[in-house]
Amino acid sequence: MDIDKEMRKPVRLIAAACRNMGIGKNGRLPWSLANELHFFQDTITSVSTPEKKNLLVFGRGSWLSCPETFFPFANCLNVVLSKTLLTVPKHAHYLCKDFESAIRLAIEPPLRHIVETIWILGGSAVYKESLEHPWCDLIYLTDIMAEFDCDVFFPEFDHNVFRKQKSFLGVPDEIHEENGIKFQFQVFKKEA
Repeated sequence: MDIDKEMRKPVRLIAAACRNMGIGKNGRLPWSLANELHFFQDTITSVSTPEKKNLLVFGRGSWLSCPETFFPFANCLNVVLSKTLLTVPKHAHYLCKDFESAIRLAIEPPLRHIVETIWILGGSAVYKESLEHPWCDLIYLTDIMAEFDCDVFFPEFDHNVFRKQKSFLGVPDEIHEENGIKFQFQVFKKEA
């Protein structure tokens, strides 16, 4: 895809992973952390002006694992990636067959001047593909400082390419604790 530099959109991943990089079990989060969820929602819904929206990209499994009470997200358009679904799921705005189709959706009319950031919300395969995309610049990865039994995992990534930031604007860097579980917000930035 040959795209003018000014039409490019930042591609950013957001997830929370426990010690073994697990992100889910049986279609659910294995932990319940309200403050982590608030940070997640605040991050993905933040836009620079009221006219802008973020494009949230979900794999089919990730989409189906979201409780209906999550929706709608303010300032966001939801796209679900699926090769098998035939209609746009409830609460979604778009259905795309693959990741590149979602990227094209964000940079072509009518969304070209509306979409500010493309946020990747999982699952593992979508995270893996987006990590390799040239526009991927940041990974927001909450460190859940505990062990949980998981069946879905955040993919490995090169820590020499994506460097953990000592501090990052708008991201608290202290260790939090909730329900006896410690966690810390982290941002990894792609080195130029």
